[in-house]
Parts: sequence; structure tokens; C-alpha cells
Amino acid sequence: MATQNDIQEPVKKTNKKFMIILVALVLVGGVYGIMKFNHSRHNVDTDDAQLNANISPVIPRIQGFVSEVRVKDNQDVKKGDTLVVLDNREMQNKVLQAEAALENAKGALLVTEANSVAANASAQSSLANVSTADASIEAAKVNLWRASQDFDRYANLIKDHSITQQQYDEALAAKQRAERQLTVLKEQKNAAASQANAVRSQSVASSQQSTVANATIKQREADLANAVLNLSYTYITAQADGKVSTVSLQPGQTVQAGQQLFSIVVDEAVWVIANFKETQLEKMKEGNKATITVDAFPGHEFEGQVQSLAPATGSRFALLPPDNASGNFVKVVQRVPVKITLSKASDILLKSLRPGMNALVEVHLD
Repeated sequence: MATQNDIQEPVKKTNKKFMIILVALVLVGGVYGIMKFNHSRHNVDTDDAQLNANISPVIPRIQGFVSEVRVKDNQDVKKGDTLVVLDNREMQNKVLQAEAALENAKGALLVTEANSVAANASAQSSLANVSTADASIEAAKVNLWRASQDFDRYANLIKDHSITQQQYDEALAAKQRAERQLTVLKEQKNAAASQANAVRSQSVASSQQSTVANATIKQREADLANAVLNLSYTYITAQADGKVSTVSLQPGQTVQAGQQLFSIVVDEAVWVIANFKETQLEKMKEGNKATITVDAFPGHEFEGQVQSLAPATGSRFALLPPDNASGNFVKVVQRVPVKITLSKASDILLKSLRPGMNALVEVHLD
């Protein structure tokens, strides 16, 4: 029969093993805790992070019917590639109309310039007529003076009966003809001067019409350029190299100006937007190194660098930001978006990253 000492001996051995395991666990836990504490002093991490990239929207500038769709879902495109073609027959007609209007305006300018040249020539001719009339008037004044002198002498001689009545009458007639001729020439000069003024006014009007015609040409040129520009808008092209998103557009569909048809994920560097708690930002600054693990590639670590910190918390940019001054207040730790760029020296996995993927980010503090 077993004694009491025999029964208690295994119990003591069991308690000793338990204490050894317990001490080992405490030591391991303490070392792990110390390591985590030291690690937390020099590193902060978050799993509230997503990859991001530039996304270029494909937007038509004019309204129209889709004539042709030249891309498919997830297709690689280059900058300048034609993605969608709109029905451009109406735009082509507008270009032809603008060209015809421009030619008409140019023809009108030529006619106006010809009229201006003719008006200037008429003005010069009218001025010459006025000068001729002045010369004729001066000659008529000389004739009148001579006729008046002859008449005065004949008037004195007729009193003494030194000349015949016929000679006196001829002198009187000559004087009267000279007077009438002078009157007629003055009237002709007035008429020539009036005509010269009218022609001069016409010349000025022709010059102004030339100015208007030139302005019309510029307007028609602008209309033509606008028509050509609208015609070019019927060809919707890629604004950057990248990969096309889902294309749900079909030929015959009507699109509106400013309507987003689909998007292009631009082939540029992908970055990470990590939302850190406000309590983690005390020592974080631009230039800190970071380690990123993407959920799609759990066994690979990407190197990165903090590029910038958002100027406000994410809630401030919400459509309806919270108003803590109304209702019951519950303090919630806010998160601040931090932009982290990936190292360009990373391997080909960078090309496999897609915007929107989840990531785990750890920032190494100085």
C-alpha cells in the first residue's frame, strides 16, 4: 500500500515544471513587451491604408452620338490614342459654312477696297475741278475788268458823239457777258466744291467700310477656328498613358458635354494614403522612411517615404463634417491622411499594384 510520501512526490515534481514554464513565459512575455515598447517608440503603424494613383477621366467636350468605340475594358493606351469617335457630319458642315463665310467676307473686303480707291480718285478729280474753276474765275475777273474799262471809255465817248451807238452797244454787251460768265463760273465752282465734299465723305465712308470688312474677316476666321476645334472634339483621345477602366459605352449612344464616359488609370508612380490616428503624429514628419505591406502580396515589403501630411483630418473633408457644438458630444480619435510614396527602385511587383488595394503601413520615426 502506497504511503503519503509516495503520493506527494509526483505533485512536487509537477509544480516545479509548472513554475519553470510559467517563469519562461513571463520572461518571454517581458522581453516581447520590452521589444514592442521600444519598437512603438520609434515606429507607428496602421492598417487603414489604401493604394492610390492618378486617374484621368474621359469626358467629351461636346454633345453627340457615339459613332465608334475603339477601346475595350482594361486595355493599355498611349497618350493621344483615339478612344471614342462621335458622329462628326454636322461639325464638318459647320466647318464648310465657316469657310464659305470667310471667303465671302474676304470678297466683300476686296469690293470695299476697290470702292475706296474709286472714291479717292473721284475726290482728287473733284479737287482738280475746283482748282480749274478758280483759275477760270480769275480769268473771268480779268475779262470783266477789261470789259468794264472799255465800257466806261465808250460811255464817255458816246456823250461827245465820238463813237457810234453800235460801238457803245457792243461794249455794253461785252461787259454784260463778262459779268454773266463770272457768275456762271462761281456757280460752277460752288457745285464742284459741293461735289468734292460729297466725294470726300464717300471716301471716308469707304475707309470705314474697309475697317468693318477687316473686322468681319477676323470674326469669320474665329468662327472657322471654333468650327475646326469643335470638329476635333468629335475625336476623344487619351490624355495620358495608362490602362482603361470598364467601358460601358456603345455605338449609337448619346453623350453630353461634360459627361464622364470612363476613366484611365495613369501609368505613373503609385502611392499610399495611410490614415494615422492623431495620437500617432507627434513625431511623424515629412521624409520619414516607411515599410508597406500590401494585402495582395503579403510576403513582400515595399520601401516608402512620407511625402506629406494632410492639412486637416479626414472628417473635415467629409460631405457633412461633424458639428460637435450640437447634440451630445462623444470624443472620437480622428485620423489624418498621410501620403507615402513608394520607392522607384522596387522590383516589378510595383507594376502589379492597383489603386484601392489595402495595405499595412509602418513609419519609422527618427
